[in-house]
Amino acid sequence: MAHLRQQIRERIATLCTGLSTTGSNVFQSRLYPIEDSSLPCLLIYTTSEDSEVIEMATPRPMQRSLSVVIQGVYSATQPDDNLDTIAKEVEVVMAGDKDINSLASSSYLQSTEIEVNAEGTKPIGVIRLTYIVDYRNVDNDPETAI
Repeated sequence: MAHLRQQIRERIATLCTGLSTTGSNVFQSRLYPIEDSSLPCLLIYTTSEDSEVIEMATPRPMQRSLSVVIQGVYSATQPDDNLDTIAKEVEVVMAGDKDINSLASSSYLQSTEIEVNAEGTKPIGVIRLTYIVDYRNVDNDPETAI
């Protein structure tokens, strides 16, 4: 089995696949080379994680707080409305599975960042939804949620 971080990322990718705006253009990487044929799309990746021991035992239970970014990319004139549509679709599916298929104790939207770059031939809009995913495991088993 994979680390819980990977399992969470994969589950979020599954949740976000098939949305009306981005369809199957969902990639688990921040480094995916985005072709015009792949737009609009979602990039799903993790950026940081805080951990703490919650009980002195053997093995030690850990509480983890993972930052997961769901980044929407849209290329068209006036992308703002389309980025908001992507955000709405992501927020609805994420709210429908707050425990990430029982891998986490909770998840919530922490922040949203929006950028538009009009320097190329087509404007590119990016919306970054950062979710906090809280989960637990024991220190000697990072593959299994408790």
